[in-house]
Amino acid sequence: MPWTILILAGLFEIGWAMGLKYSEGFPRPLPPVLTVASMIASLGLLGLALRDLPVGTAYAVWTGVGTVGTAILGMWMLGEPATAMRLGCIALIVCGIAGLKLAS
Repeated sequence: MPWTILILAGLFEIGWAMGLKYSEGFPRPLPPVLTVASMIASLGLLGLALRDLPVGTAYAVWTGVGTVGTAILGMWMLGEPATAMRLGCIALIVCGIAGLKLAS
């Protein structure tokens, strides 16, 4: 269960990273409110996962999930370049996340 909570926390991290992009300097109230809600959910779930997981592993996986998800959504939704180098680096992060899971 802690791994499921940790992955969910990482997904909320993706939500707040993308929310910052869509907040566009905060002229409208809804995007920043959703962004802050995602931040709170992400950190709260990370805290729950840390009850059972080592802090170094949990933090690395949390940021890794957020990084990979945000990079992929940036390419898919925002037209960021999907170069071989970027995709290769994303694959390395995914390998690192899997390695940390296997080592725990």
